[in-house]
Amino acid sequence: MSTTVVTAEDEEVPVIDPDHSHTNTGVSHVKLAMWAFLSSECMFFGAFISTYLIYRGRDTLRLADAGIVIEDVFDIPFTSATSFILLMSSLTMVLALAAIQRGDMRQLRIWIAATALFGLTFISGQVYEFTNFYREGIRLQTGLFGPTFYVMTGLHGAHVTVGIFWLLQLYYRSLQGKLGQEHSEAVEIAGLYWHFVDIVWIVIFTVIYLVPYN
Repeated sequence: MSTTVVTAEDEEVPVIDPDHSHTNTGVSHVKLAMWAFLSSECMFFGAFISTYLIYRGRDTLRLADAGIVIEDVFDIPFTSATSFILLMSSLTMVLALAAIQRGDMRQLRIWIAATALFGLTFISGQVYEFTNFYREGIRLQTGLFGPTFYVMTGLHGAHVTVGIFWLLQLYYRSLQGKLGQEHSEAVEIAGLYWHFVDIVWIVIFTVIYLVPYN
C-alpha cells in the first residue's frame, strides 16, 4: 500500500508505506508464513502421534519375551524434571520478547541465553535417556515401540536443536547491534516456534510416559 505527497511542481510522488510488509489482515508475511509452517508441523507430528496410539501395546508380549517392560524402563521423575525445564523456557522466551519490545537489550540477551540453556539442558537429558534405553535393550528395531518412540522423540529433539541455534543467532545479532527494538517481530516469530515445540512435547510426554503402554 502506498500514499502520495505533492511536490512544489504539483507532481504526485509515491511514498512507501512502512507497513508494506503486512498482509490485508494486518499480519506480516513472515509471521503468516510461520503460522502456515507451524500448521503443517501440527499435521506432521499428529501423524506420528496417531501412529503411536494405533500400534501402542501390540508388541507387549514380544517385549516381555525379551525381558523388557516399558513402564519399568521409564524414569518418570527424571523426564518430568527435564520437561519442566523445557516448559520454563517458554516463560523466558516471553520475557525476552517483552525486553526487546521495551528496548532493553541487556535483558533481551539474558533471557535469550536462558531459553537456549534450558533447551540445551532438555536435549542433554534426552541424550542421557536414550543412552539408558539402549543399555536396557530398547533399540530402534525393538518391536513397534522402538521405532515409533525414537523417531517421534528424536524428531522433536531435532526441532528443539534448531530452535537453540535460532536463539543463538538472535543473541549474536544482538551483540552486533543488529537486533534493535524495531526488530522485535524477529524475536516474536522465534518465540512462536519455540512455544510450538514446547506444546508438542507436552502431548508427546503425556502420550508416551503417562499413558500406560499396555
